[in-house]
Amino acid sequence: MHKKDRYLRPFVEEFLAEKMVFLGGPRQVGKTTLCLSFLKPNHRTNKNYLNWDDIHSKSLLKKGEIPTSDLMVIDEIHKFKNWRNLMKGFYDKRSDDQNFLVTGSARLDYYRRGGDSLLGRYRYLRLHPLSLPELNVSFNKSDLDTLLKFGGFPEPFFGGSERKLKLWNRERLHRIVNDDIRDLEALREFNSIEILAESLPERVGSMLSIKALSEDLQVSPHTVSHWVSILEKVYYCYRISPFGAPKIRAIKKEQKLFLWDWSSVDTEGARFENLVASHLLKYCHFHEDIEGEKMELRYLRDTDGREVDFVVLKNKKPIFAVECKTGEGNLSKHIPYFKDRTNIPYFYQVHRGTKDYLAIKDCRVIPFSRFCEEVGLV
Repeated sequence: MHKKDRYLRPFVEEFLAEKMVFLGGPRQVGKTTLCLSFLKPNHRTNKNYLNWDDIHSKSLLKKGEIPTSDLMVIDEIHKFKNWRNLMKGFYDKRSDDQNFLVTGSARLDYYRRGGDSLLGRYRYLRLHPLSLPELNVSFNKSDLDTLLKFGGFPEPFFGGSERKLKLWNRERLHRIVNDDIRDLEALREFNSIEILAESLPERVGSMLSIKALSEDLQVSPHTVSHWVSILEKVYYCYRISPFGAPKIRAIKKEQKLFLWDWSSVDTEGARFENLVASHLLKYCHFHEDIEGEKMELRYLRDTDGREVDFVVLKNKKPIFAVECKTGEGNLSKHIPYFKDRTNIPYFYQVHRGTKDYLAIKDCRVIPFSRFCEEVGLV
């Protein structure tokens, strides 16, 4: 299973024939492995692979003396302040006979350093953790349980060891804070950012209170908000906003937070909700990056506390909503309420069991893996 191609591979290959490809995504999600698969054997010593963290590669890149080849893979180049102008120069001079595949563990679309000088020269794709559809598994409770327990990052998922998972989680967070953020942000409070990151798993699935976080950390709300934004930029967490349907008293501003690695969420219900959120975000990003659609992942909640966990929008119109339940219980009473008061065409209540039935018109209770097939998740 672990040797199969990642879901983005054919699209990376397709877009490389036209432009540079920038591949973003969390640290250790498999970006480098995917990129190196386009090179010949013994790729880690191949002259066509340069990594900014390597002293020799850094020297060649700064001098603009990269090798001539059909394909050049450049890793972590975003850590160089003027990387966009550097890549623009490479592309403008060599695009007729050389392709470039650029990857990084921070959001390459964020760190632009003043304007997008590369506009029209690249495609930006986001690689997500493994999902049930990517693993190509039919419904099997153990498959979902494994993914839920170990997360979707290849190393801990295929390692299958709780001890290795804990060690991997600790090392990954340390490297995100002390390598990725330190290379990109002029900050002093790295210990405080790490403490913030460690506190976020217990807030998954709830309204994120910047004020409460600021009180816990004894810093200003503005500072906490900035730190959370930085953690988003390096693919540690992401936030989703409420869907403001006009016929309900929807909340307007409060956001919900989720992690790219749901394995670090302790509570069973919150972890399952995070897994579902990540599958839906992967679906949205895929259709944005590959098809050019405008996709949004939101949630539905009114001022009286009624809530449905997720709403997926395509070109500003809702296409379906999803409620998460760990058990196979009855349809949530909030679903019929919102069905009658919104323009959301279909509601799903996903769970970890086996029951599959139409509860009421356009409202289906369905096993999560079958939902993945029904909707066409990736």
